[in-house]
Parts: sequence; structure tokens; C-alpha cells
Amino acid sequence: MHIPRTLARTAGALLMSTALVLTTAACGSSSSSSSSSSNDITFTQMTGLKAEGALGQKPTITFTTPFKVTNNSYEMLQTGDGAELKDGQKLCIQQIVLDPKTGKEVSSTWETAADCTTTLSEKNLQPAFYKLFKSMKVNSTVAIGVTSEGSKSSTSSSQSSSSSSSNSSNSENEVTAYIMGLTIVSAKTIPTRADGKAVDGIDSSLPKITLAKDGEPNIDATDLKDYKSDGQLKVQTLLQGTGADVTQNSTVTVQYKGWVLGGDASKPFDSSWSRGSSATFSLQQVVKGWTQGLTGQKVGSQVLLIIPPDLGYGSTAQNNIPANSTLVFVVDILDAQ
Repeated sequence: MHIPRTLARTAGALLMSTALVLTTAACGSSSSSSSSSSNDITFTQMTGLKAEGALGQKPTITFTTPFKVTNNSYEMLQTGDGAELKDGQKLCIQQIVLDPKTGKEVSSTWETAADCTTTLSEKNLQPAFYKLFKSMKVNSTVAIGVTSEGSKSSTSSSQSSSSSSSNSSNSENEVTAYIMGLTIVSAKTIPTRADGKAVDGIDSSLPKITLAKDGEPNIDATDLKDYKSDGQLKVQTLLQGTGADVTQNSTVTVQYKGWVLGGDASKPFDSSWSRGSSATFSLQQVVKGWTQGLTGQKVGSQVLLIIPPDLGYGSTAQNNIPANSTLVFVVDILDAQ
């Protein structure tokens, strides 16, 4: 996905980034809709760990130390008492990262907020993780073994995070492997399209948007070519939702499609629709035009954004986006937290 400027994650999520979530390609790339089979992982069974505590609460995970970790290994520690997980649901996952040498906690999301950016979909997850999560229920906890061989950048990020912790290892005892305890604390079914009511009195000077039967937006080719931007952010609600308000700090789940103003309407530079799955990210990780344009909108709305270069990518070219481009997006807001 092309929108986020950075992907700031917890130490646990950083470790997960190379194994769990598929790396989305650059805008407009045909490879953005599929995973790289060369990076697919295979899980092996791990044994010797134990979790105690109430289901759905922060578990206490113990094992004999030092514990030898095999990369991409797992052990189911707690079987949840909640609903079975279904395709298309947004999963909220709490994470603990443990040092297998000492058994001590390196980082945890339990004291802050769950990571709710994972969609249970074959298009969004590595096949091994998809199969694993499909076998789980809400409030289940699974342990995942990760070593530096499989996630060099994640290890360094986590080491950096752990260096500020009172439990961190010194330079002579750097942690090169981790055990992640992942607890699925909730699963929410997300709509596939905005369900708001059509807005009357839409500005007729803006590019016209039509919707396919499945809700995918298309833009009028002539309007995309001929519309003249005044250099200001344009925000037009097309469908008015009735859900929660979006704030500048919200994590949103959206369907979206984006074009370069003056470009070819048949060649959007990026589209979640073409990937077959919605996208979830923080509005603090996107171009300013998205943050400003979506703040104050309601879940269930569909919004047209015309973003000038200074609120987009400015003078920096981005693959299929030339430098100093004005961007046109249609965004379906499906969820916000």
C-alpha cells in the first residue's frame, strides 16, 4: 500500500512484519495484489511453553531457560472461549515479546492498546499464518518463535526498543531470538463497502464518480483530465455514514482507489479494490491530505479527496506518481478506532 509514510509498530509487531503481514508493493504495481511465494514460511511445532491466566487477559508465559528457538515455530498455549475466526474479520491482537535466554519480557502491548491492523484474509496474510489463525477462536493465545535469521530488521528494531527497558540485555548478551505471545482479543466483521446515504447537492465542478455493483468507484475520464485544481484540499462526502466519528489519531479500515489528476482514469496508481481486501492503518501514518480530509468524517461514509502536492508527496516522485502531482482518492470508511 502506498499511503503510509512510515509504519511505526511495537517491537512485537515489528517482528511480525516479515512473517505475518504481507509486504504490499508500491502504488500501481501489479504485484501489490499477491504475496511473494519466495517469502512464504512454513511453521514447525514448538513445545515446552506454558501460559497461565484468564482467557483473553494478559497471560503469564513460562519456559525453562535458556530456551532454544527455531525460526517460524509455534505452540498453541490457550484455546479461546470466544467465537471462531472468519474470513474478512479485523483481528485485534495483544502481544508479549519474551527473551528466550532469560524468560523476561522485552515488550508488551497489553499496557497500551491492541494492534487491530490485521485482516483475516488469504490476500493479507502469509498462508501459514492464515491457516493458523483460521484454526483459532477469540481469546486464544499462541506462541511464535522468531530468530534474527528470519527477521534481521525486526531484530534490530526490537533490540533498540529493548535497550531502553530495565530488562534489556547488555551488548555482550544481545537477544538474537524472541518468543512472541499473541492473544486474539477480538474479531470484528468489517463491511466491504461504504453503506452511507447518497449526499444531495454534490459540487458539480468536481470529477464525477460512479460505482460498480460491488461498490468499486470509477472516475469520469474527461473530468480527471480536465479538472483544474486550485491548490487547495477538496473534501466531498459522496455517501454519508452514521457511524463513529473519525479523528486525526484514528486507526481506520478503508477501501480506496487513487488517481493522478490529469492522468489516465483506467490506470489508478493504487487500489485496495484490485487487491481484493480493505486496508487498515493509522491516520498518523498517511499523507496529510488523508489525515485532514478524513478527520471529522463518519464510519460508513464515502469521501472524494483531491489532494494538492504539498499535502501529498510534494516534489518527490513515487513510482507511478510523478513529482508535484495532485492526487484524487475515493475512500470508503469501513471502521475507525
